Amino acid sequence: MASPWIVTLLCGFLGATLIQANLQPPAVLNLGPEVIKNRLTQALEDHDATAILQELPLLRAMQDKSGRIPILDNLLRTVLRYIVWMKVTSANILQLVVEPSTYDQELVVRIPLDMVAGLNTPLIKTIVEFQMHTEVQALIRVERSKSGPTRLNLSDCSSNESTLRLSLLRKLSFVVNSLAKNVMDLLVPALPQIVKTHVSKTRPLGYEDGTPSPIALSPGALEFDLLSPAIQDSNILFNLKAELLDSQARVTNWFNSSVASPVETTPDGAPFSLTVRQDLVNAVVTTLVPKEELVILLRFVIPDVARQLQMDIKEINEEAANKLGPTQMLKIFTHSTPHIMLNEGGATAAQSVVLEVFPTNADVRPFFSLGIEASYEAQFFTEGNRLMLNFNNVSIERIKLMISDIKLFDPEVLKDTLTKILEYTLLPNENGKLRTGVPMSMSKAFGYEKALWSVSKGVLKLTPASS
Repeated sequence: MASPWIVTLLCGFLGATLIQANLQPPAVLNLGPEVIKNRLTQALEDHDATAILQELPLLRAMQDKSGRIPILDNLLRTVLRYIVWMKVTSANILQLVVEPSTYDQELVVRIPLDMVAGLNTPLIKTIVEFQMHTEVQALIRVERSKSGPTRLNLSDCSSNESTLRLSLLRKLSFVVNSLAKNVMDLLVPALPQIVKTHVSKTRPLGYEDGTPSPIALSPGALEFDLLSPAIQDSNILFNLKAELLDSQARVTNWFNSSVASPVETTPDGAPFSLTVRQDLVNAVVTTLVPKEELVILLRFVIPDVARQLQMDIKEINEEAANKLGPTQMLKIFTHSTPHIMLNEGGATAAQSVVLEVFPTNADVRPFFSLGIEASYEAQFFTEGNRLMLNFNNVSIERIKLMISDIKLFDPEVLKDTLTKILEYTLLPNENGKLRTGVPMSMSKAFGYEKALWSVSKGVLKLTPASS
């Protein structure tokens, strides 16, 4: 049976404590069993767990155990007369297995160990080697408390006697084989007690939860933090809260408890996924594309559209159209930032703007002002390790005449021209602000080179791309 010290050490490497959360998180990080296994394995490698296993003091462990059992003590004295040296010569942690438990909010982690020990005896010139196979089992649990936070703990580490196997690697002489068998018999009761005194010397590292690192925006940043864990099937779900920071690292907006619909978190077979709620997506877009005012000399920027606008105005008021000079000017005020709507069929954006037409850039009073409600296609895609967003295909849903100095008219007659104006001026400006994208290195952090973004109702989801 494997040592409780080994069990405690491995569990310490993998254990975690998380923070309480709400049931309607702004984002959910969903780790499948493959990613959980890889991260636990990496934690063991980072702490050189195999090297620690190779330092197990086998002889002392046998002495400590056998001293309490007279029959074993007599056997040990006999065996020790023929042992000069004994040590674990190699140790391997085999592939971990993560699987659902029979209990709710619990996972089972099985950690197979393969060790080879050698002993030197004057009875033979070569080292006598024997192999030890065993398995450590631990439970990852979500633990709830009435007074404290909900926690994710790796606990109840134990070993299963049925998994313990000791075998001599090479058959030698009858005497040596008998000696090796006696050593293995002594190790079986000794292993549970091995190196208990070393427990206090270890400083295990908790299992890292994989919370996304702070994401740089322009300006400011997006930071995630843990709200609460959950276990579903073979997956660990981390409910996340989020904060938006300005360029001075001051919090400008935060997302935790909300009346929004809960994010769908049912595992879908992906190794991992990050699901971001629609309101958080919109907050990021607002940071990247703030409200602003655009001033455009139409004839210099898009002369064809300038001529088309002049013809439209001529239909309304010929005298006003004749006043349009070479520096005829447009002002576009973005009354709102693009509001993203995520649906099964894709994403769209809605935006309200105010558009004013001036005969020249010297005029301070416009011919007219229009309130426009427009919608766009919103395309999310991946470029390198960045989340990209692009708007296209403008559609004007409503136009309202706000002020007119030329005469009252139905603004619908300008719809085609206004659509082109927004397409050639506002969209390139906003897409330019989105061009740098949002860095998302999570996929590589979990060992996957490429990732894909997908849209479903109310959420934006990141998953690794299939190779």
